[in-house]
Amino acid sequence: MDADIGLIGLAVMGENLVLNMESKGFHVAVYNRTAAKVDRFVRGRGAGKNITGCHSPAEFARSLSKPRKAFIMVKAGQAVDDTIEQLLPVFEKGDIIIDGGNSNYDDTIRRTAYVESKGLFYIGTGVSGGEEGALTGPSIMPGGSFAAWPLVKPVFQAIAAKVDSDQGSFGVPCCDWVGENGAGHFVKMVHNGIEYGDMQLICETYDIMKNVLGLSSEAMGDVFEEWNKGELSSYLIEITRDILRYKDTDGRPLAEKILDTAGQKGTGKWTGIAALEFGVPLTLIGEAVFSRCLSAAKDERVRASKVFSGPARTKPADTKAFLADLRKALYAAKVVSYAQGYLLMREAAKEYKWNLNNGGIALMWRGGCIIRSTFLGKIKEAFDKKPDLENLLLDPFFTSIIEDAEGSWRRVVVAAVSNGIPAPALSASLAYFDGYRSERLPANLLQAQRDYFGAHTYERVDKPRGEFFHTDWTGHGGNTSATTYTV
Repeated sequence: MDADIGLIGLAVMGENLVLNMESKGFHVAVYNRTAAKVDRFVRGRGAGKNITGCHSPAEFARSLSKPRKAFIMVKAGQAVDDTIEQLLPVFEKGDIIIDGGNSNYDDTIRRTAYVESKGLFYIGTGVSGGEEGALTGPSIMPGGSFAAWPLVKPVFQAIAAKVDSDQGSFGVPCCDWVGENGAGHFVKMVHNGIEYGDMQLICETYDIMKNVLGLSSEAMGDVFEEWNKGELSSYLIEITRDILRYKDTDGRPLAEKILDTAGQKGTGKWTGIAALEFGVPLTLIGEAVFSRCLSAAKDERVRASKVFSGPARTKPADTKAFLADLRKALYAAKVVSYAQGYLLMREAAKEYKWNLNNGGIALMWRGGCIIRSTFLGKIKEAFDKKPDLENLLLDPFFTSIIEDAEGSWRRVVVAAVSNGIPAPALSASLAYFDGYRSERLPANLLQAQRDYFGAHTYERVDKPRGEFFHTDWTGHGGNTSATTYTV
């Protein structure tokens, strides 16, 4: 009997996706460049299951029902291109190649065009949820060749996480079509960027609790447990609670023994690069990426700590009240992070002519993925009410959150600064909000500076937009001005 779908790349994510698909009634063929991995998996975790092991691309192709569907779960980059080249000679027109790794969306745009030029279909799909999600139900964000979507939809939606919608629907899969070519991987990239931001915000609140309030790991775990019962309820808050309560073999908190140097796989960096390319102020996520970079300079930071002592720390008089402020500040900053992420997706959709369903994306992120939270239901409601919403901050629900949290937000940032606690993401989110709500920014002076040294021209508040002026600021600069003006 031919397999319904195949998967290439038997690392943990690949193995778990295979087991997930098989558990939903699909016959799965598997292949790995190292044949021993295939045999080990089929005889081990896959023993007794409807899984066929293959030792070559040709055997893999022969084992699949037509049109063939192959899920690639290999390392992003050249390995994906190499795997595509292995499949093209043994696949036929109408077959489908699916990249489920963390590929750069530009690569997916290129690969979609290339594979389609060979008469096949290509899907670049974001898969989020880590190892557990892959096994029990991830969030899946597919994009690419739309003609292939009906053929893979039954598999994708069967294995995806399920949530109940606010409209009364039950068991809604956290998977739907995102858009053409690289749209799926772009949305997954933004998801990962927001994940960077969420994690950094949580780490900053932890740092403030520990070094300003002086709370123990157990006490901080209790705070996160309480927060997980309300509007901040999310997977990341939940695991933070568990991490802070986890004890090493000597009974001491394990988290405090972990070296403070954070790793990254690059998707957060890609999000920041895309923001710069599209001119979107993705400040919070940018600071989250840079915070990881700064953490990596451990030895240098140790040397600097012996040179600079910083301010004396002052504990707030009312711990309970300050914790309430911290909760609100975290919530407000989280809103800003998502608002910025959605702005980036909006600009990319304009550039690439993707018809992104913003509410649908929020629904896909409600379950299975790392940033899953109850909060996402409110984002879906906001875009369902107004699909062309300019900025999440302008939705009445989120406006009310920001207005309610503003005082707390400012008090927390002031406390962090005055105590010498780095809070770049909390601070950046507040600075973005203050900039966004400002009718007038000091960019007028900046434009004067640009015109002074580079004759870049400026617009005037007392003249129509689109009319440009240049001033000979020194009296000997002449009347020639630059011909480009970019906002």
